Formats: sequence, structure tokens, C-alpha cells
Amino acid sequence: ILDYFTIFKRAVSLILASSSPFRRAILDKLGLPFDVIAPEIDEMRKDNESPFDLVVRLSKEKALEVAKTHSGLIIASDQVATFDSGENGADEILTKPGTHENAFLQLKKSSGRNVNFLTGLALLNTDTSEMQLHVEYYKVNFKILSDSQILNYLSKEDTLNCAGSFKSEGLGIALFKSMAGDDPNSLIGLPTIQLIKMLAKENVHV
Repeated sequence: ILDYFTIFKRAVSLILASSSPFRRAILDKLGLPFDVIAPEIDEMRKDNESPFDLVVRLSKEKALEVAKTHSGLIIASDQVATFDSGENGADEILTKPGTHENAFLQLKKSSGRNVNFLTGLALLNTDTSEMQLHVEYYKVNFKILSDSQILNYLSKEDTLNCAGSFKSEGLGIALFKSMAGDDPNSLIGLPTIQLIKMLAKENVHV
């Protein structure tokens, strides 16, 4: 008798188009077998590109890049963090800090402010060429942070590869005054509630 995972694997191939260990860990919780392929694309923001358009475009491009060599249902996601619009009406995007100094400066700038997270999600069916797209919003209000609090946090958690310089699933939660959104997993990088709905449309049920 074939078990569920064998039947699933014969019926459809599920692929996560990502190099993120955080997205992989979230998808793993759904209990579905999947492969991981890291797409190589240019993730630079285009001139005058809005945060919404940026995460939609990059999610699509990641899925399409993996589709060049693999077939099945391809999941791709991209995330940016922004401060609330400033006086000029433009959203300032927070990137992955890359260095300890940049992480400190990002968190110092976030102190006492709202940071908005936009997470793009794409699900591509390579057999039908149909792609489902969604953008999930999540807002974090930071406490007023002292320099010593920021340095203490950064000494305990590696956030150099995290947009906004924190991990909400770890000690980063101690930096927040409040959080608002429908899916806390979107803050980590993969909107799971919406992904489950997308998979159901492809007759893959969690």
C-alpha cells in the first residue's frame, strides 16, 4: 500500500524556489514533500518601483527562473520592509543589513516607529503555465530602543541576512511594542495561510 507521501510525489512535484532556511522551515511544517531550488536572479530595485511592485516582480521572476529547469508547482516569495511614508510620500525600503554596523543603524532608525512588511507570494503550475500571486501585509511597531538594547540584541542573534535586522521568531520579538497582521508566518518570509489556499486550488490539500 502506497503511503500518502508516495502518492503525492507521483501526482505532483512541489518546489520551493528559495535559498532561505526560514522559508524552508515554514514550508516543512505543512508536512508535504518538496524540493528546494535556489534561483539566481537580479534582485535590485528598479527606478521608481514601488515596494508592492518589487515583491510581486521578484516573486514571479524567482518562480519563472526555476521553471526553466524544473517542472511542477513552484513556490516563490520575496519580502521587503519599509518605514511608514515620510514627508515626500515615498516608502523607504529596509534591505538585509549585511554588516553588524548596518544592522545597528537599521534598528536604531526603527526605534519607536512602525515598520511595514510586504511579502510577495507566487505559485506557478508549470503544466498549465498559470501563476497565482498575492502580497501579504504585516506591521510591526518597535519599542523605543536604547543603543545598549540594540547592541545586546545583535550580540545574541545573527540577523545580517534578515530584512529589518531582526528575527521575529526568535529574540527579536522583545524589540516590539505591537504587531498587526493576518499571518505571523509572513513576517518570517512565507505567508502560509494564503499558500494553503493557493495549493488547494491546485488540488493539493494540507
